[in-house]
Amino acid sequence: MKVLTIKEPYASLIANNYKKYEFRTWKTNYRGPIYIHASKVSAKNIDNFKKYNLDYKNGYIIAKANITDCILVDKKMNEELKKIDSVVYCDDYTNCYAFKIETVELLDKPIKVNGKLGLWNYEEK
Repeated sequence: MKVLTIKEPYASLIANNYKKYEFRTWKTNYRGPIYIHASKVSAKNIDNFKKYNLDYKNGYIIAKANITDCILVDKKMNEELKKIDSVVYCDDYTNCYAFKIETVELLDKPIKVNGKLGLWNYEEK
């Protein structure tokens, strides 16, 4: 199964359906199921997310989802994201690629594993 490693709190925001897009500087043609892997907590803006009451699980695969699209973010989309949630989408994502994440399911038992860069494969045991 493909896996995308995402820094916290963003991984938990996706896993709990607060965040519908993950942003990267690179494009993917991959569409389909993925695991969401939570890496270390990013100190940037961490206090802004307290209202979501997230439980961070650093170093674990925490959810299963689907990448359904990859969109180059223009200024118009960037402004639309801020209207959806200015806390979750607080940065400027113009000229980044937005991976649309849908059908998210939290795992009952998170899987302890080291993350990797890019989309990577995890072999279930």
